[in-house]
Amino acid sequence: MAQLLTAQELADALSLSVETVWRYTRQNKIPAIELGPRQYRYEKEAVLAALTMRGSSVMEERPVYAAKQGMYTYEDYLRIPEEPGYRFEILEGSLVKESSPAIHHQRVCRELASQLMAFFNDFDPSGELFFAPLDLTLANNNVLQPDMLFISGARKGVMRDERVDGACDLVIEIISPTTRRRDRIEKMHIYRKAGIPHYWLVDPGEDILECLVLRDEHYMLVAAAGTGDTFVHPEFPGLHLDLHKVFYRPAEQ
Repeated sequence: MAQLLTAQELADALSLSVETVWRYTRQNKIPAIELGPRQYRYEKEAVLAALTMRGSSVMEERPVYAAKQGMYTYEDYLRIPEEPGYRFEILEGSLVKESSPAIHHQRVCRELASQLMAFFNDFDPSGELFFAPLDLTLANNNVLQPDMLFISGARKGVMRDERVDGACDLVIEIISPTTRRRDRIEKMHIYRKAGIPHYWLVDPGEDILECLVLRDEHYMLVAAAGTGDTFVHPEFPGLHLDLHKVFYRPAEQ
């Protein structure tokens, strides 16, 4: 059986951009094996044969998402083939391509999630805590993948089989150097407009957790703490987070 290649591997083998592979896939100019939603694999020889039979010359273009910025929709998003090492979001119609999180980002997410799950199991037993990658659709032109989100038992109607469709109770973004402005400005605006009551920003670079609450259609800072501080949140009584554990960096081996 011929080796199956990812879009990135096919692009490398044919000296193309991965965006061109996506474009040809969407236009059905090359054969692709669909493994699942946005997951495609390719046979190199079959792709070459298809291009030769069509008499097609490969035309490199600027990425389709660059050409459509400001007009991207959820339907467009669903047609983007998976690209290992990256994740995508739509912010006000613009498609954002971001590298997968780094190791320390994942450590912070894992520890914070562990502590929050222990709390929410008692605070709201019918609620659920979810983690990226999971699509959160807040409008046809706003599709996000928060690092974490919590859906209370009262809001479980927003849950679909493949995504969360509507405002959840809490969104948590873990800031990286490349997402700082986006998390603090663009995403904050989208979450505020969607009416999400709680937005938390976790900054591993500064070892700080900031908690915002939506009041009178604006986010207000109600809690901020770092390692060594006592964390208190006015709307989650009994929540005690050990931020030293959350931000802990193991010594290099």
